[in-house]
Amino acid sequence: MAKNYEKLFSEIDIAGLTLKNRVALAPMTRISATDNGVVTERMEKYYTKFAKGGFSLIITEGIYPDEKYSQGYFNQPGIANDIQAASWKNVIESVHEQDSKIIAQLMHAGALSQGNIYQDSTIGPSAVKPKGKQLAFYKGEGEFALPKEMTLEDIQDVKNSFVNAAKNAKEVGFDGVEIHGANGYILDQFLTDYTNQRTDEYGGSTEKRVKLLVEVTQEIRKAVGEDFTVGIRISQAKVNDPHHKWAGKEKDAEIIFSSLANAGVDFIHITEPKANEAAFEGSSVTLVDLAKQYGQVPVIANGSLENPDKAEQMLATGHADLITLGKGALANQDWPNKVKHGEPLEEFNAQNHLLPIADVKEREM
Repeated sequence: MAKNYEKLFSEIDIAGLTLKNRVALAPMTRISATDNGVVTERMEKYYTKFAKGGFSLIITEGIYPDEKYSQGYFNQPGIANDIQAASWKNVIESVHEQDSKIIAQLMHAGALSQGNIYQDSTIGPSAVKPKGKQLAFYKGEGEFALPKEMTLEDIQDVKNSFVNAAKNAKEVGFDGVEIHGANGYILDQFLTDYTNQRTDEYGGSTEKRVKLLVEVTQEIRKAVGEDFTVGIRISQAKVNDPHHKWAGKEKDAEIIFSSLANAGVDFIHITEPKANEAAFEGSSVTLVDLAKQYGQVPVIANGSLENPDKAEQMLATGHADLITLGKGALANQDWPNKVKHGEPLEEFNAQNHLLPIADVKEREM
């Protein structure tokens, strides 16, 4: 007999975006677009499968916003030009036919770029070589390149690219956008103390390091209006530095989340390895809790929440308003429907489930 997950399957409204339940698909890099960033039919099938499976909201993989430095991976989809933007229409329509919503995640890779058809160099807030090595799973090899320190003109170009991408997303029918400010990509590079060694208005204190995230949010909001959902994804962990923590701890959280809320975000999407674990050593409060406390906007939680009891508890106690699933969704593309009907969930297996879409057999789509 199915359990009664009352909160998981309750409706929620986020800035006019009405969702039939509180289970969303997390954005996951899939490197399955064409070489020039156009959406493929297989991608349409991939996203539609989750909508059919009961996910009320689909957040796309990171989409690159310009034809300069933003692309992070070969075969990553873009929304930088009219052809790329238009290629998303079939995906959007197909998801909508399943009574689900879809948000475009806008991602500029910055210094973590390891595959760019437009450039053979990278940029970052400072000329600081990223930690770790490129992700072999996403066709990277060896160490990251030393990025060029961005000029003020480069910073303006990045802001313009996010704004133009958001406008493109609205034009082709997306229900909103999520600004990727997490996981070590360009906006997180500005936010991170050791990758941002600038001495101008974009570097130094936490208030200055969050400035670019705030300005991107403000300018997107101005461009798309108040009736289009705009969120932002934030993390401490990075793809190349999974154990990173903010040096200022809760004070940093207060500055970051309150600044973003004041800039006009409709939601804050927190992604950490485990959403329900303490944000900092010696503390009991989670980053999700801090986003809720200081942001005062709806909070989405991501990180090891594939157990429905754990997910229900996080929602029922008010820690978060929505959850997103990554690995749990890959293992169970119909996770919401299975949970609702009391069906057993499949365990995630990296070898079986963590594949780019292009490597997934047609029968699994």
